[in-house]
Amino acid sequence: MHVDDIDRRLLRQLQADPTLATAELAERAGLTPATCWRRLEKLRQAGVLKGQRAVIDWRALGYAVEVSLRVSLDKTDPRAFDEFIAAARAVPEVYEIQTFLGRVDVRLNILARDMAHYQEIYRERILTLPHIADIEALMLVSDIKRGEALPL
Repeated sequence: MHVDDIDRRLLRQLQADPTLATAELAERAGLTPATCWRRLEKLRQAGVLKGQRAVIDWRALGYAVEVSLRVSLDKTDPRAFDEFIAAARAVPEVYEIQTFLGRVDVRLNILARDMAHYQEIYRERILTLPHIADIEALMLVSDIKRGEALPL
């Protein structure tokens, strides 16, 4: 799909404030509400605009510890990757799973209420995951830049 300057303008406005109603978005982008709606539909159908979601501040809900685990798998078993991923998905505190090429196969991002809760998750749920050859934990100290907005 070709994204033109008008589409970029719409996407910039949505990145800045995803709660805008179509009429307000149209006004800010210099379009009629009908044109704005048609363009948004076109962007959705093309898969450019995948939806809107709530962004939750987990710290405000009492989750103070965020840890990224770099996991290397024992790849001698051809089912290792699939079995590990299936088991990791079942851990509620794992909020993100990413795969990589290189020394690290998988990264798990975990949220915990405090260090005691993290240790419980690590011992009881992470270390029991299948096919782990090596694991390295990186504890988040601070977010310097966090966001999904890209320059359009």
